[in-house]
Amino acid sequence: MPSRTKDAPPRLARADDADLARKGLSAEDVRERTQRGLTNVQPNTTSRSVWAIVRTHLFTLFNLVLGACAVVIILLGRWLDLLFSLAALANIIIGFVQEFSAKRQLDKIALLRRDPARVLRDGAASSIPLEEIVLDDVLLLSRGDQVPADAEVLAADGLDLDESLLTGENDPVVKRPGDKVYSASSVVGGSGRVRVTAVGDKSHASRLAKEARQFAPISSELRAATERVVKWISIALVPIILVVLNGQMQAVGGWHRAFSSGDWKDALVVAVSSVASMVPQGLALMTTISFAVAAVKLARDEVLIQEQPAVEVLARVDTVCFDKTGTLTEGGVTFARAHGLGSHEGLDDDAQEALAWFGHDENANPTAAALAHDFRRRPQEQPSGVLGFSSANRFSGVEFPGTGAWVLGAPEVLLRDPDNLDRASALASEGFRTMVLAKADALARDDDARPIQKLPDAWAPVALLTFREHVRGDAEETLRYFTDQGIDLKVFSGDSPATVAAAARLAGMDAENGAVDASRLPDDGPELVDAALTHNVFGRVSPYQKKNMVSGLQERGRVVAMTGDGINDALALKHADLGIAMGNAAPATKAVSRLVLLDGKFSRLPSVLAEGRKIIANIERVTNLFLTKTSFAVMMGVVLGLLAWTFPFLPRQYSTADLLIIGGPSFVLTMLPNNRRYVGGFLRRALHFALPSAVVVTLCIVAVNFYAKHLDPSGLQVQQQIQTANFIVLVLVGLWILCVGSRPLSLARGGLLLAMYAALILVLVIPWSLMYHEFQVPEANLLWASLITAVAGSALIEGNYWVHRSWMRRHQSEAFRAGVASGEV
Repeated sequence: MPSRTKDAPPRLARADDADLARKGLSAEDVRERTQRGLTNVQPNTTSRSVWAIVRTHLFTLFNLVLGACAVVIILLGRWLDLLFSLAALANIIIGFVQEFSAKRQLDKIALLRRDPARVLRDGAASSIPLEEIVLDDVLLLSRGDQVPADAEVLAADGLDLDESLLTGENDPVVKRPGDKVYSASSVVGGSGRVRVTAVGDKSHASRLAKEARQFAPISSELRAATERVVKWISIALVPIILVVLNGQMQAVGGWHRAFSSGDWKDALVVAVSSVASMVPQGLALMTTISFAVAAVKLARDEVLIQEQPAVEVLARVDTVCFDKTGTLTEGGVTFARAHGLGSHEGLDDDAQEALAWFGHDENANPTAAALAHDFRRRPQEQPSGVLGFSSANRFSGVEFPGTGAWVLGAPEVLLRDPDNLDRASALASEGFRTMVLAKADALARDDDARPIQKLPDAWAPVALLTFREHVRGDAEETLRYFTDQGIDLKVFSGDSPATVAAAARLAGMDAENGAVDASRLPDDGPELVDAALTHNVFGRVSPYQKKNMVSGLQERGRVVAMTGDGINDALALKHADLGIAMGNAAPATKAVSRLVLLDGKFSRLPSVLAEGRKIIANIERVTNLFLTKTSFAVMMGVVLGLLAWTFPFLPRQYSTADLLIIGGPSFVLTMLPNNRRYVGGFLRRALHFALPSAVVVTLCIVAVNFYAKHLDPSGLQVQQQIQTANFIVLVLVGLWILCVGSRPLSLARGGLLLAMYAALILVLVIPWSLMYHEFQVPEANLLWASLITAVAGSALIEGNYWVHRSWMRRHQSEAFRAGVASGEV
């Protein structure tokens, strides 16, 4: 379908509004607009594109380094030496599959919400797909419809719109001829004919969502830490490669001999393998697997993870902001009680039957419909007159032949006594919605005896009715959980401050000082941010204020999660560290969120928090192992290169050692329970432990090789024995690193450690393993030297562990004192 060009005429020929309201567009008008591309084709706002998901997982510095290493191996024709690239490939595939599955599920949800629209064309009404609506089409709106495009009202009969998805305000808005109506608002009362004034991406909802649709990668400390390590390695890569390559060339007799004999290829492969081992590819893979497993587990609990790091981010969140309607409350109202007025102490049978009629009326607005649950016995006789509710007049009415007329409306319309008005105001200030039931002899009628939108000549208030929003049953427990975890809670709502404060109190929040009226605050700037920091409950908050308060909290060092369901929440969700959409949220809102609660249950969040804490705590454990291995690989490559010693492991030997001390244990450790609270700066802590440990491992390898070359009294120089001795030293010291890194040792972690020691023994005693690895048991002197070196190395690792623990306590104490001094703790 052709798109609208910039030079298209701003106006098209059409009939005047009066004629348009009667007949709508002609077939020729529709054809002309369709040819110009003035149709209601919407941009795809359901979720990220496939290309965006591919780009996120494929184009990383991590993949660039390993990709370059793989290219060198492929050019040399050494396909069997490409095993190191499997971790990177698995990392890409697992991440893509998980996020693409989330995209497909979200797209299916969005498609279920696209109902057809009713339009008036050539004087006849018909239903058409939303995409076929054209500019100037006349839409026929009735109760329950969602407005599919921006329009102007031509004719209205009590037309009331719910614009809460756009503004966050729950109260219906009355629309009269000439008023604007916006896409994504819903008709809650009356009917009308409107002329479409903006279609497609020119609509108000589309413009509001446009900024939100701009994708930005989620902030993940785990991924950022991995990327930072790879960046450091990449900077040092050229000199490291030169040192390692030169060392291997010298080990085979020098550059000239290496090229003349063809040994340069083997030396280059060893150098590339050494460089590839310096990249923490296993850490990235374990992180991706952990995210994917968490996503699958949470999906069973109706939590959709759109981006893998979302689980980790919730573990780091210290401030949760949420909308009231749809998050704290279920979006409707429930009847509270009836307060008798004047001489009426209670409701007689006639009054109760009248309320039952109002509650069960098929055209009842949401507030009146809430009466149906408590008042069920309707009058036996049919009404002789009905007056539909109008937001403009704020009352409705019904008349019965036997009992007269009943009017249901707002207190300011039906109450005249100052005491009763004060009573209604006091209840409203507590957050209740209030209505009044009044008795009259008959409805006001016109000359043709038809009821008209006018109060009866005389009426008597019978009862003051109170309603309250239905707070989610799980809200109080969920908010208490977050409070117990030290997480700050903020409510941002477009509703009136009194209503928001009441809902917050019912949910267990501290709202004794009421809610801040955000309409009195600027749209941005320090005053708005200071208010967001010092207060917790806000009413009359605009979409841009929500976004700016979230951004301001982030600028003040907060990690912010935002939950919501309306388009008015989309900008705030997009800019938050973690955007969480409810299952019934607008498609554009779900598109920009990182996490969707499919069943809309707020109580799902504690389980997500627990899963995130498990991941980040366990990943910190295995990071100690992986960064030790990375640091050791760099140090060993450089030291052996400078000494011009042959790399002391065959690739298969090094891979098995890596599996025993890192690969296998890390996979198990990341899946074990761990409820430790998140503490920022885990990379600094990991490096504080890993670098000294790597020095110890490197010294042990250098020591055993130096002994074999220069101190062994037997004078044996069998390469296979030296390789076996190096393997024993590396694995024994590595397993002690695993031991201290797994503390405190639970039954599962202790069993894992014993299993790895048993696996080491099996590798060294099973005949086919000895044959595969080309191991040969070292002669006595070298074996004893290896064992003594391993014990000494393990003792040094133990000492490093206790130094690291002491440093951790001191560091955390300083951080706590700094938090107290700044008021953050």
